[in-house]
Amino acid sequence: MFVDAWDPSYGASFEGGDAADGPGSPSSAQVNTDVEVPADQWAPVDVPARLKPPDVVFLVDGVRRNDAGLWTAEEDGQSYAGLAASYAAGVVRCDLHNGRAELAGARVARGLFTASPSAEDVTAGSVRYEVHRVSGTGEASKLPAAVQPPLTALEIDISSEARNHGSDGADLLVVDGPLRNRRQLPRTIGYIKTQQKQYLSAALTTVVTSLKPAQRTPVFGMGTVWGGWSWYLRLPGASGAPWAGIVRIECSPDLTPDQAIELAELSAATLPRFASSAYKDPRAPQNLVPIAGLERRLRGMLGDSRVLHRALTTATSRLR
Repeated sequence: MFVDAWDPSYGASFEGGDAADGPGSPSSAQVNTDVEVPADQWAPVDVPARLKPPDVVFLVDGVRRNDAGLWTAEEDGQSYAGLAASYAAGVVRCDLHNGRAELAGARVARGLFTASPSAEDVTAGSVRYEVHRVSGTGEASKLPAAVQPPLTALEIDISSEARNHGSDGADLLVVDGPLRNRRQLPRTIGYIKTQQKQYLSAALTTVVTSLKPAQRTPVFGMGTVWGGWSWYLRLPGASGAPWAGIVRIECSPDLTPDQAIELAELSAATLPRFASSAYKDPRAPQNLVPIAGLERRLRGMLGDSRVLHRALTTATSRLR
């Protein structure tokens, strides 16, 4: 038995056993495992000896928080649920050549998410919640998911701005989480630190669990909704459990197999140096050090939730 290094309050770094969404539960996606090498030749892949990591690495992440649940009273007697949410995105620029890291950009936005046809922007104190009209009935339980698209758009904008002002043209952009609709960003990889689906056969899964720190699996193709190329990588500092320190990385399906393999090699040469330590981070080693620092900064920028809740209560009482 092994103790998972992650703090239990964050769940688990992987979800196995009989969990419906765990790695032991196979994904329905069509997977092509013959991309880099034939499946019967799969083995852990080392970083090429002469490979030079990029001098500049950008790491982007976003955070969100539900500030208040709302309800509208329409003139026809109907009522719609609403969600007032704050969200922020930021980018850390790591200059590996000079050993420097800095916040390259961060921005906060707030929105009122509702299906109400009459809802308008709400000004609460000194901040404004811009209305985002959702389709359908706007069930309260489904409103938190509506925050993700504008948050993703904010991450794309902030990433592009950071690159326009501090890119050497050969950088690497690391997105915390799946790429989804950020696949158009050049030289970009999605970094998935929690494993919830099993994409490989039992025979190839043994290659994943046999990885040593900084080793990766061969690249494979995924026929999911978003598609793309993917591979697994083990970070240093793991506890020794089969899936400890394992992350899945993906890149755009618009790339050629050779371009995907190049990004896989760069990820194995670059990401292990950012791995966190258990005494510093409850989600070590997967929660990369720059990402952890960025999350703390962004959450602080969201403001005091109690003050905002009180301001929203005051603002909506004036609208009655």
